Amino acid sequence: MSEKPPAQRKSRGFVETKSVIPASPERVWDRATSPEGINHELGPWIRMTVPKGLQSGIPDDLAAPARLGRSWILAFGLIPVEFDDIYIAELEPGRRFHETSSMLMMSLWEHERVIERREEGCEVTDRITFEFRAPLQRVPGSYAVAGAMVAAVFRHRHRRLRSHFSRP
Repeated sequence: MSEKPPAQRKSRGFVETKSVIPASPERVWDRATSPEGINHELGPWIRMTVPKGLQSGIPDDLAAPARLGRSWILAFGLIPVEFDDIYIAELEPGRRFHETSSMLMMSLWEHERVIERREEGCEVTDRITFEFRAPLQRVPGSYAVAGAMVAAVFRHRHRRLRSHFSRP
């Protein structure tokens, strides 16, 4: 009699990036939740489309939880490579959002951004948790490669954010 192999445990990737930004939390929040600010952080390599009705960014009076809609992720601003079905699970306007979305390759994409006042301005913390869809979970090393890519993207985003607020 043959035994069934043990159930494959789902893995998750996790990345955290922190930066001190020389600006008020209010200014950073306004920039970081606007389509212009998001695409500046991602640029020039990636651009995200804006779900209908969000051209001005995440409204402060949004009642979370709320589905915001689908955003396409475009390589070099042109080539669709992924989508993000954006769902805001929690929102503290001016301080924090917690997005729990699904993507083409990910059954789970959680992005929490927290902005906290500091003497030098504010500290921005991004925490990303992700889980691949079933076929990709079985690819050896997939979480290590994806984790390195996500970490590089968020280091880039933080560099761009710091640079924006470091200009006179």
